[in-house]
Amino acid sequence: MIVYVIMAIIAYLIGSVNFSVIFSKKFAGFDVREKGSGNAGSTNMLRSVGKKAAALTLVCDVLKGVVAIVIAIILGNIIQDSNKELLLQIAGIAVVLGHTFPIFFQFKGGKGVATSLGILLMSNWQIGLICLVFALVLMALTRMVSLGSCAAAVLFPVLTLFINDHYTVLTEGKQGSTYLVYSIIMAVIVLFNHRSNIKRILNGTENKLSFKK
Repeated sequence: MIVYVIMAIIAYLIGSVNFSVIFSKKFAGFDVREKGSGNAGSTNMLRSVGKKAAALTLVCDVLKGVVAIVIAIILGNIIQDSNKELLLQIAGIAVVLGHTFPIFFQFKGGKGVATSLGILLMSNWQIGLICLVFALVLMALTRMVSLGSCAAAVLFPVLTLFINDHYTVLTEGKQGSTYLVYSIIMAVIVLFNHRSNIKRILNGTENKLSFKK
């Protein structure tokens, strides 16, 4: 039991390192949460600080998910009697919660999409790539980052029902549906974080990204 608690704490602390706040203060002299949409994420960094800072934030946020999953895999290999799938899932959920509610930054963070991408790619690269391409296509067609992010979040649980290969951690004899509850929780977190965006999408007032800038 203690290994799962330790994993949750480690992953949460990793997620709590909010690079958008760090980089916006370093490169622009202000907290990105005080500008634009008020969100501590790559999209608001792009609008408020610039392309380079946004790209750097995106990479670092993705890496948070990657690092958390790698640690979970290592712990699972060290603690032989542990449930490796559960360790990975706890790490994934905790690191996104840390990103959303960072203890180091007054519990006001980002929406967890980039970090979730890192988690997805490390958990199952096939599902991760499908969700990424699906999101990018929607973003390109609609110019709404939020729509692509939410749609990909919903797609994740659906894919776990049909894909049984390419899982980094999956005990022999188990199906991809082992990740169903976990994927639903992850999707709910992302959708919850985008609740204001969803409301604007339904109202037709959601902000659109300009690819010319």
